[in-house]
Amino acid sequence: MIYLDNAATSFPKPPQVIQAMTESLRTFGANPGRGGHQLALQAGRTVEKCRQAAAELLGAAGPERVIFTRNCTESLNIAIPGMLNKGDEVICSHGEHNAVMRTLERFVSRGDITVKLLRPDEQGLLSPDVLRRAITPQTALVIVCHASNVTGVIQPVRALGEVCRAFRVPFLVDAAQTAGVLDVSLDSLQADMIAMPGHKGLMGPHGTGLLVLREGIDPEPLILGGTGSASESIRQPDLLPDRYESGTLNLPGIAGLMEGIRFVASHREEIHRYETALNERLRRQLARIPGLRVLGHEEAPRVAITSVVPSGGDSAALADALDATGVAVRGGLHCAPAMHSYLGTLKSGAVRFAPGPYNTEQEIDDTAALVARLMRS
Repeated sequence: MIYLDNAATSFPKPPQVIQAMTESLRTFGANPGRGGHQLALQAGRTVEKCRQAAAELLGAAGPERVIFTRNCTESLNIAIPGMLNKGDEVICSHGEHNAVMRTLERFVSRGDITVKLLRPDEQGLLSPDVLRRAITPQTALVIVCHASNVTGVIQPVRALGEVCRAFRVPFLVDAAQTAGVLDVSLDSLQADMIAMPGHKGLMGPHGTGLLVLREGIDPEPLILGGTGSASESIRQPDLLPDRYESGTLNLPGIAGLMEGIRFVASHREEIHRYETALNERLRRQLARIPGLRVLGHEEAPRVAITSVVPSGGDSAALADALDATGVAVRGGLHCAPAMHSYLGTLKSGAVRFAPGPYNTEQEIDDTAALVARLMRS
């Protein structure tokens, strides 16, 4: 199987990720932060080592500003509702995932907030000037997807963040497709909150995610309950990270994520260069195939994602045919209907190819040859 679905989750994982998960379950699988015995303390130390590694990678003021979640969706569901009040206005991009759009729609449908959708330029990029003109006194939050999970186009988030900072409007970045590949530290993005999965570019296991918060940004928690601290009080503690981490943490997942973060911290720029080279190699070959539309402006900056639409618009059939020949890709709408509406592919969907660090040039060439053969048949 040629695996080209790394935009959904990275696979395979570095061996040390799997080893760390196994080791945690085999030797110290107690409940971190929920006891004073040796196994619980060792589990707690593992969690804090991962938190420290993430804080260093993401430029957090302290490890307590890094919150563990189950995935990027949960991170966004903490950050968005936790910052909003009735009458607020939210500005977001045209490329947001349903994790953002459905969360906002809940409040819009109740009449609690209004949402402005920013339109991009011909390259699919958002303009800081457009954002500047869109901000009003009612704007309580700006949300931007760092890179589209359909086209791979990278938004100029630092420039957008500088506009938000000038207006003192909180800025939330969805780094689902960029964490572990690009520099997604708070300062580099000029962000106040960054949501990301642990299981994609950070090379961690499923069921892991992170939310990093700038100092002074403390959204209301999503889940309340036991934290192992201030147990005498019926009120949720304000102490971070306990404020956001009720219930038992995913110890094996966090143990694996720590090794994924360490791997990425040592190889991020190398990974980015390699994935980009593979993606551009594939993109060039796919663009030469008759009857295939390659999505996204050719000159726009992008991560390693290429999506195509076959003539006739049956993306599901092409994805299924590739699967039958041993190539794993994703067809459909990729949980990003606003982006597909902008691209005019809401009915057809698209077939998405997403190379990762373990793919080879030969796999890329074989995939392009298979697509060409399928398009001729």
